[in-house]
Amino acid sequence: MSGHSKWATIKRKKGDLDAKKGKIFTKLVREITTAARIGGGDPAANPRLRLAISAAKAARMPADNIERGIKKGIGALEGPPVEETCYEGYGPGGTAIYVEAQTDNRNRTTSEVRAAFSKLGGNLGASGSVAWMFAARGHILLPKDSTDAERAMELGIEAGAEDVHVQDDGFLLDCDFKSFAQVLDHLEAQKTPIERAEITMVPQNAVRVTGSDAEGVLRLIERLEDLDDVQKVYANCDIDTDELERISNQAS
Repeated sequence: MSGHSKWATIKRKKGDLDAKKGKIFTKLVREITTAARIGGGDPAANPRLRLAISAAKAARMPADNIERGIKKGIGALEGPPVEETCYEGYGPGGTAIYVEAQTDNRNRTTSEVRAAFSKLGGNLGASGSVAWMFAARGHILLPKDSTDAERAMELGIEAGAEDVHVQDDGFLLDCDFKSFAQVLDHLEAQKTPIERAEITMVPQNAVRVTGSDAEGVLRLIERLEDLDDVQKVYANCDIDTDELERISNQAS
């Protein structure tokens, strides 16, 4: 996970997200639709939808797009149903990779994900082949300029988080995914500034990869993330920051 997170940071610095705004909008709308379908169209009663709308607004998505996504999710607009699915496999260096997707055509998505794995030195596995290496966790990041470590710890304990980690960009509250909504609701009720909140898959053990294996697994992750139907990609690779910078400079 650490390698994946560092690579994501480098890509943001390079401005890749702006170049792919259309793809970002597609992924955000699908998350809004799925959240509304599962938990209803009222953001106040649906934490997942609330987060999806916040992410869409942060990406400057037009309000009409957000509204259409919600209406499609609750069945007020016609269209093919969007379903959630996951893919599991291995990349270069034995890296375990877990892919979350939302699709209206499972055959198309499976074909695209399989092609990405096979073309970039990986292997798509059966369901359950790597999922056991990851744990679903709730992560809520409090911006560093909004509080201090002691107060962040107090807020985390009050809200029901299991741990609080000090990071360069803020204080990360970690909780079981089943209590995520409760923790988030408590923080919002306290009007606590929140930088980011998400359910994520955390690897239980990291695999160190270097050289061509590191380059290969990052290319595979990037290819998977670039697929329209893929929402998130998780990997248990551990890559040194210096090596990430080297790979990034080569790609520039």
